Amino acid sequence: MLNPTKLLARNVSKFMVRHHSHGGIPGEHLPFSLNNRYKLTAIFTTFTVLGFGSPFLIVRHQLLKS
Repeated sequence: MLNPTKLLARNVSKFMVRHHSHGGIPGEHLPFSLNNRYKLTAIFTTFTVLGFGSPFLIVRHQLLKS
């Protein structure tokens, strides 16, 4: 027989798997839609450019300030 801690862990993990899944639909848990490919490309490009470009723009701003 399992000790109470292992039994509790097993029950909690079983509950999480059963009640907190998203049904296996790809992209269901994302905060944006995957249906419109052009909008998705625009969002991805915007976030990528801002994410990679902002450190360079900040450094440029700091160098031009002095």
